[in-house]
Amino acid sequence: MTPALLLRLTVRPVLAWLEEACRIPHTAEAERLLLAIAVQESGLRHRRQVPVAHAMGFWQFERGGGVAGVLRHRATAERARFVCEALLVKPEPETVWAALEQNDALACAFARLLLWTDPHPIPTEERAAWACYLRLWRPGKPHPERWPTCWRLAGEALRG
Repeated sequence: MTPALLLRLTVRPVLAWLEEACRIPHTAEAERLLLAIAVQESGLRHRRQVPVAHAMGFWQFERGGGVAGVLRHRATAERARFVCEALLVKPEPETVWAALEQNDALACAFARLLLWTDPHPIPTEERAAWACYLRLWRPGKPHPERWPTCWRLAGEALRG
């Protein structure tokens, strides 16, 4: 998967749907951050974390971390239930987590919902975007050396 293809097939349609159905703004800033995080987390190669499958989807959500957090957070719980029901997924951490591996729309929606929990505006600059990623995804091994490339690739996909 390339960032441009993920943008076209998944990110833009899902963000448009969330804006219409859940009143979560669809912005270029959200598109870029979601793309950069997906590239950072999975390289757009792995929907199942390797070598051990603790996280699923291009955005690499863990069952008890991001999945449970989005399902419980006061800003996203109702919206997450709506997303799950619309995509025919039981709104429970185990079920959502398992579905993320094959359901890119669900994975993207949960990633956007996680961004929605942040009280800060979606960043437009690389350093602020990195800080947002660290704050929300809380990666065990963050790999800051990869972030500039992820951010650049996401920007190129938006311009392409």
